Amino acid sequence: MVGSPGNSGAGGAGGAGGLFGPGGAGGTGGASLAQTGGAGGAGGAGGMFGAGGTGGAGGAGHNAGGVGGAGGTGGVIVGSGGTGGDGGPAGIGAALGGNGGPGGNAIGLIGNGGAGGAGGAGDFTGGRGGAGGKAAILFGSGGMGGSGGFAHAAGGSAGPGGPGGEAGLMGDGGAGGAGGESVDGLSPGGDGANGGDAWLLGSGGSGGNGGSGAPAGQPGAGGAGGQIFGQHG
Repeated sequence: MVGSPGNSGAGGAGGAGGLFGPGGAGGTGGASLAQTGGAGGAGGAGGMFGAGGTGGAGGAGHNAGGVGGAGGTGGVIVGSGGTGGDGGPAGIGAALGGNGGPGGNAIGLIGNGGAGGAGGAGDFTGGRGGAGGKAAILFGSGGMGGSGGFAHAAGGSAGPGGPGGEAGLMGDGGAGGAGGESVDGLSPGGDGANGGDAWLLGSGGSGGNGGSGAPAGQPGAGGAGGQIFGQHG
């Protein structure tokens, strides 16, 4: 729904999953004609053997886009974390794109961390990408960080990427999110984020690329490799 001159409402949270069910997706934040878009709702937690729900996208706003909702946590025994919601775009003027929501953590024995949501595009400044979720204790890779939001006007800056999530005992670290790009090439590109670390057996996540712009964003560092076996990202 389109909001009145004020800020818009947040999306509702997703419900928790049953024994074997995934968590519900979070609702999308409301759009606003004059102020800030509503925040996306958080994804619901997975059941004992279910994945976390996806976070809702932030609503579009005039002054600022809404923040994306967090991805739900994975199941207590098995299940990956949910993907974070994307940040909402912002309108024309000195506007800020919404930050992407973080990916959900896998809290059980087996499961991957959820990917972070992308930052919203801003006419002035792009939103930050959401962080990737952490992997499960034993087997699982970290979630990939979300990419930064684009910038559309000179004088602002594109958003940085979100960091990659940490791996479990056996698994790879998540890749860092790429920095956002300057659409007109006149503002700085966003910095790439660092990749997530591996724990024992696995490779570190690769760092995200810096976004194009003037100047271009800096690339992120790769994550550390596993203590027993694995290479640096």
